[in-house]
Amino acid sequence: MPDHGAPTPVLDSRTSRRQGLRAGLTRRKPVERLIAEGGRGTGGTLKRSLGMWQLTMISIGATLGTGIFVVLGESVPDAGPAVVVSFVLAGVTALFSALSYAELAGTIPVSGSSYSYTYATMGELVAWVCGWCLILEYGVSVAAVAVGWGQYLNELLDGTIGVTIPQALAAPPGDGGTFNLPALLVVLLAMGFLLGGAKESARVNTVMVVVKIAALLLFCGVAYTGIRAGNYAPFMPMGMAGVSAAGATLFFSYIGFDAASTAGEEAKNPQRDLPRAIMLSLVIVTALYCLVAAVAVGALPWQQFSGSQAALAGIMKDVTGQSFWAVLLAAGAVIAIASVVLTVLYGQTRILFAMSRDGLMPKVFSTVHPRTGTPRANTVIVSLFCGGLAAAVPLGQLADATSIGTLFAFALVNIAVIVLRRTRPEMPRTFRVPLSPLFPAIGFVMCVWMMKSLDTVTWVVFGGWMAVGLVVYFTYGIRRSQLAQPTGAAAE
Repeated sequence: MPDHGAPTPVLDSRTSRRQGLRAGLTRRKPVERLIAEGGRGTGGTLKRSLGMWQLTMISIGATLGTGIFVVLGESVPDAGPAVVVSFVLAGVTALFSALSYAELAGTIPVSGSSYSYTYATMGELVAWVCGWCLILEYGVSVAAVAVGWGQYLNELLDGTIGVTIPQALAAPPGDGGTFNLPALLVVLLAMGFLLGGAKESARVNTVMVVVKIAALLLFCGVAYTGIRAGNYAPFMPMGMAGVSAAGATLFFSYIGFDAASTAGEEAKNPQRDLPRAIMLSLVIVTALYCLVAAVAVGALPWQQFSGSQAALAGIMKDVTGQSFWAVLLAAGAVIAIASVVLTVLYGQTRILFAMSRDGLMPKVFSTVHPRTGTPRANTVIVSLFCGGLAAAVPLGQLADATSIGTLFAFALVNIAVIVLRRTRPEMPRTFRVPLSPLFPAIGFVMCVWMMKSLDTVTWVVFGGWMAVGLVVYFTYGIRRSQLAQPTGAAAE
């Protein structure tokens, strides 16, 4: 007799596959498992050697530099003298997200930063999207910072030995050159420090941070004498639209506290020190940004900033009539921007380390060298990629691409705080966002609003990047995920 019920198993099989796919996309990695795996890689373990001082310096090192030394020249034409307001706007937006980062960094002290936070709260697909954004944020940020480094290096060489690197080798295609050699060199220099170990790199970074703070304070002291009240009028020539557009670009300069959170598996006492380092660094950096921006637009008419990637050195030369001060500032900027490359490149490698350990990226990124306690192959691969990108792509496009990736990741972190408060209210928290869920909700809305201020080209690039990321996930990550293996039980 024919079996009229034969199709049923096929339907059941299809239903089962759909349910399995849905379960795979939403599977969460338990917080306890994230913490238990902290520091463990293939072949070795990351070393816990960083205290609160080093973590704060990493955060400041990754933040303070490019936004004021380089991107200021890109942003003033958009906002005019109101670029100071743009810095405040970007800083306030960063503050709400920093509060969320501080809570999660103290609760889930691991290398993955917002990628790991979303993995524990919103599931694997959202975590992958967040991690993919972080790759864009960090990788492109390293390249963007390195592009500006070459401009100040030329200022320094010109003022000391009267020689500059030819334009063909000092700028990428589209900016009047063919290959940005200095940008590649500074990335390779940072790679060399990182291969020596986290503690050694942190020492170098601390020295660099002290030098760049001194350089910015020197600029304020000298350029203050050249301030003219007329340069502040009209204060907002492009209206609020210009202020928000500049703020969206300048948000690129506030990713430092995210870099500090990537050090969670190399911090001695991450639950206590990470929240403190994040908040302290944000306050210091925002104050310096606003002070320097206010002095700069007061000393130089805003219309003259267009196209300048070494604006501060030029202002010093115009105010004093001497090249000595400009050379001194250029030397400080060369060191300052190098420290941003160093710390942001560090953050990128640790994000990939966490994703690789979870099976979503190839194992080579989580292989730890037993002697140095660093992911050496990871560091070399990332450095060569970022160095090549810096040598070939103009600064403006890189800065905006970094901003949209940063804002998207920060928006997800604000949601993650709310979700974790509801799903795991009993978890110990060394820092709590005040007025939650109101403050995280405000942080989310402000991130989305600033994303809308970015131009269409940036959104197209972002959409393309996300499409590539989804292809990689569905062809590689979803099957190789540790949670998909028989021993990897997803959280319900």
